[in-house]
Amino acid sequence: MIPRRAMLLAAGLGTRMRPLTAETAKPLLPLGGRPLLDHALDRLADAGVEEVVVNVHWQAARVIDHLAARRGGPDTIIREEDALLETGGAVRAALRELGRDPFFIVNGDTVWLDGPTPALSRLGDAWSDNVDAVLLLHRTFQVHAETGYGDFALDPLGVPRRPEEKEIVPYVYAGIQLVHPRLFDQAPDGAFSLNVLWDRALAEGKLRAVVHDGLWYHLSTPADLTEAEFNLHARSLGETR
Repeated sequence: MIPRRAMLLAAGLGTRMRPLTAETAKPLLPLGGRPLLDHALDRLADAGVEEVVVNVHWQAARVIDHLAARRGGPDTIIREEDALLETGGAVRAALRELGRDPFFIVNGDTVWLDGPTPALSRLGDAWSDNVDAVLLLHRTFQVHAETGYGDFALDPLGVPRRPEEKEIVPYVYAGIQLVHPRLFDQAPDGAFSLNVLWDRALAEGKLRAVVHDGLWYHLSTPADLTEAEFNLHARSLGETR
């Protein structure tokens, strides 16, 4: 099951990426010669997604201009936020454009390389009508950055759970998910995190996850971006030899 629509979250301030984001939006920062958000949009287009809602706030005009000049799919719908709505509030505000069927949510600064099967297809393969969301997770030991205690543990059936107090768990959220609009039933108004809805879905047994089998870049600080650039360059050299 691959949906026709997706939401790309591109409104954040990118504070930890300063000074690179002092005058530009984080999703417009270049990696491998292309803005971060183009990497995500290309993956969505390859998966068959036709329409993407993009929320903007910080340096909104630059993001809008870039999307207007972009060639190729998917089509984009801009939602400009006067005040930040956080991840959950931003998606809730866009539900009319996203429709009644399941859709992807992708962080605008998420860059990933697929394994044997594209990650978006794997989320679709894991979907069932009795779940509200399927998250893409990544192994913490493969992340060259601070991950704290991790985000989730995962059982063999793909059912995640939150860590207990001071427990270290092996997976972090990789910034990509497939959700049903009903995840937002009775969601709070205004700004809120998607974590609120994940925890409710966990309690109801309606949250699932798959572990990414390719590469994923944790892009929080300028050092993370530099390391990712080095890694991509090294891979490119290896592929041309």
